[in-house]
Amino acid sequence: MSRRRIGQEAFGFAQDSKSGSTLDGLSRVIDWAPTDRRLATISSAAKGEPAWPPLALFKATLLAVWYDLSDVKLAEAPDDRSSFRRFCGFSRSEPTPERTAFVRFRKALVAAGLDKALFDEITAQLKAKAIKVKTGTLVDATIIASASEGDTDGHWVKHRGKTAVHGYKAHVGADADTALVEEIAVTPANINDGRAGPDALPDNPGDVYADSAYRGDHFGRAVLAKGGTPRIVATGMWGRDEAEVRARLEAHNQPIRRIRGRIEKIFGTWKRSYGLRRMRWRGMAKAGLQIRLTAIAYNLKRCLNIVMVAQ
Repeated sequence: MSRRRIGQEAFGFAQDSKSGSTLDGLSRVIDWAPTDRRLATISSAAKGEPAWPPLALFKATLLAVWYDLSDVKLAEAPDDRSSFRRFCGFSRSEPTPERTAFVRFRKALVAAGLDKALFDEITAQLKAKAIKVKTGTLVDATIIASASEGDTDGHWVKHRGKTAVHGYKAHVGADADTALVEEIAVTPANINDGRAGPDALPDNPGDVYADSAYRGDHFGRAVLAKGGTPRIVATGMWGRDEAEVRARLEAHNQPIRRIRGRIEKIFGTWKRSYGLRRMRWRGMAKAGLQIRLTAIAYNLKRCLNIVMVAQ
């Protein structure tokens, strides 16, 4: 398949930049060549046109997550932001993709089922940079409203005291120390946390911190099978003295809650800053793509912060 050549003025463009951007740091935080190879088989070209380089389009989708941009705004942004052009690999004078190129690119990603492979590839590099000693894993789930109640892959869920939501659930396993997201499972919103939790466990998870929704043998056995130790919030303990039982229960739960609570900051960043308040597109496959793109974007920025602090 024919591809466009971009970035022919890249070196001169970089010299014109007076100050570095966060995006310049993000472009250096991993080796993008393996990602480029993963994307080599897909094309988002309109009929009769050369295809835009898929890595440039993939980087553009990350910009859309970081800056919460629609396809229309993303197509317009490179005209105003030289840092966007540098990050994607475009020179200062050449044209950049139109809105429909991003639509076709997402469809190609979904059709090829590449979202998990890309997440795994990039996360492996970031973990090698940021995670020195694995001590524990945070496991939890968050509900994301569907793009439409007519999305038949989503499902209604109702928690006590809260409004019913139609959507999906992202089940996440994150490193307890660095807060890098290591594993993701996506299900309809009505799937029980403990039932889907094993799919969010990385290998050798260490101590696994989770709330009371993960009580039970199904999740506990999965943690042990991965070589980890369950640290689950308890809802009750046996004993004759009520005060003594409450003291033991609090002593057990307090350190778990203190560590487990770190995962709420991840979900808060996804929803507050990265536009994951609701799904943009319909269907389970596209929901998985949006959630994993969000996790990739989050992990890249998180790793950059960790590396900068360590320097």
